[in-house]
Order: sequence, then structure tokens, then C-alpha cells
Amino acid sequence: MKKIAQFFKVSKEEYLKSGTEEAFNSVILPKRATSGSAGYDFFAPESFSLTPKETIKIATGVRVKIDEGWVLKIYPRSSLGFKYRLRLDNTVGIIDSDYFNADNEGHIFIKITNCGDKPLCIEKGKAFAQGIFIEYGITVDDDCSTTRTGGIGSTDKK
Repeated sequence: MKKIAQFFKVSKEEYLKSGTEEAFNSVILPKRATSGSAGYDFFAPESFSLTPKETIKIATGVRVKIDEGWVLKIYPRSSLGFKYRLRLDNTVGIIDSDYFNADNEGHIFIKITNCGDKPLCIEKGKAFAQGIFIEYGITVDDDCSTTRTGGIGSTDKK
């Protein structure tokens, strides 16, 4: 298996812009549950509950360095989608390889909504989302040379 990425924690200074010191100290880097797992589980740095139709934005404290030509796609954990209709608010999170160098250190945020009809409780340290690395290609006439400077949603602000 080709190794193309590595997870890191964001700096404490960066994390404290959106989270607490206690949550920062509880950040667990994503990992696979089994050797056959495609997805890297993302873990809750603090406990949270979502009533039906409620939304939360989670500061994961995680950043990822990815080789060019690869992307990390973020999804809810399959079981949570099945049992609670848990959804990412952007349907699928796309973490580009150049996001690692963004102004916010490439801090990955995950915004989720409980679209089901029963409350969802996730304890600190439990997996709630998963990320899968996918290789991608570009067109033969692609001439993009712009570099990223900002964080989330910055690539359309030129």
C-alpha cells in the first residue's frame, strides 16, 4: 500500500481560536480501526449531543500533509449515518493537499447535523467521522498556478 499522507495536531495557539485547552489536550490523531479499513476515524475531542435537526461544528485539532495528486474526503461514520441519519453539512468534506499550508494551519473542521428523529450522544474520544484518501487527476490543458493562502472556503476568494 502506498503511503501518501501524515496526520498532525494543529498548534495549541491555532486550536484555542475555536476550542478549549482541555479539548486540545484530548485530540487523538485519526487512525484506521483495522488493517482492511479504508477510512481513518476522526475522534471527538470533547463530548457532544445533538437533538434531531441540531447542528454542530467540531474543531478536530487535526491537520494532514498529503502528497500532491491526492485528496482526503471526510464522511460521517457509516453506522452513525445509518442509525441517526448523521450528515455532513457540506455533504462530503474535501481536504486538498495544499490546505496543510493554509493560514489556519490546515485545521480540519467537521460540521454535522443530526437529520434523524432521535438524540445522538458522542463521548469524548469516540469516532464520529471518517476520512478516505483518494487519488485524482487533472485535465491535459490545466494551467492553474494559483497557490492557497486562506483556510476553509478561500479558493473562490481571489
